[in-house]
Amino acid sequence: MEDVLRPLLVLGGSVAVTVIVGWVVDQVLRRTDAAHPETPLWGLLRRCRLPLQFVLCAALLRGAYGEAHIARDHTKAIGQVLTLVLIGSAAWLIVRISAAVVESAYSRYATATRDAARVRRVRTQVTLIQRVVTAVVGVVAVAAMLLTFPAMRTFGASMLASAGILGIVAGIAAQSTLGNLFAGLQIAFGDMVRIGDVVVVDGEWGTVEEITLTFLTVRTWDERRITMPVSYFTSKPFENWSRGGPQMTGTVFFQVDHAAPVNAMREKLHEIVQDCPSWDGRDWGLAVTDTTPTTIEVRALVTARDADEVWTLRCEVRERMVAWLHDEHPYALPRVITAAVPEDTEDKPVDVD
Repeated sequence: MEDVLRPLLVLGGSVAVTVIVGWVVDQVLRRTDAAHPETPLWGLLRRCRLPLQFVLCAALLRGAYGEAHIARDHTKAIGQVLTLVLIGSAAWLIVRISAAVVESAYSRYATATRDAARVRRVRTQVTLIQRVVTAVVGVVAVAAMLLTFPAMRTFGASMLASAGILGIVAGIAAQSTLGNLFAGLQIAFGDMVRIGDVVVVDGEWGTVEEITLTFLTVRTWDERRITMPVSYFTSKPFENWSRGGPQMTGTVFFQVDHAAPVNAMREKLHEIVQDCPSWDGRDWGLAVTDTTPTTIEVRALVTARDADEVWTLRCEVRERMVAWLHDEHPYALPRVITAAVPEDTEDKPVDVD
């Protein structure tokens, strides 16, 4: 009878204690979150309930399974499994706690700061910091799991003598990966590009959607995703339209006839931008910037709040200006002048003298 009750008490008691402690911690965090709504930390820590229960249950079973007299022939194997589960769940708990702390700090900063550029910069930094923490905790957890095996400890001691050579070989083999890793840290703390910035890379216009330690994703205006190594942004020039503020100045060029009414076009441009909600009211202008034997080049200059608005404003100005010229001043549109060849010159022999 004792051989049946003892395992039930050990296993049941461990599970019961785990469930009760998890419920109590969750209730405490729930009430603390309700009492302090100004910080989201306590609510975010509630995500740690499951890994906490895994850690607690694995620790209780690891310490008490020997008293349960379960599978006595496999005591070492069961202990090894429980140790691995304990290490893995502890790493999971640490990652969840660090993520909650980082996300809470970012949320409070974003709420208290009105500068959108600073918020995007901090968001990029905390995202990469969290990825570094996760990677470090994962590597340490795997190393700790391997060291629980006696054979691995012996193997690790024998490999210390050749660690220098292996380090050189690994460094050469992973040169590209390490370059991207350091480039990712440089982007995060050098404030070169941030999540949410509008950039132009390889002639493609888009918004930075994700930054990791090794790659960066740009979402283009037509919903495509361009994935590029972060080393590209530290080794090649690119346009960042969000640096120094989101305001943009756009230009629209028109090729018109020499007789085009430039003053009337200037007045029409003013009328168009006043009617367009995309114009921010900062500046506008129209000037003749170039001439050719058959046309003149007229440049319209407009300003908007951001890149999306300036694109909309440029399209609106171009469409309405062309329509106005076609309806009111058709002679101002560029024309292709052709002349018929005189009939008396056709097939006339050429005098070479």
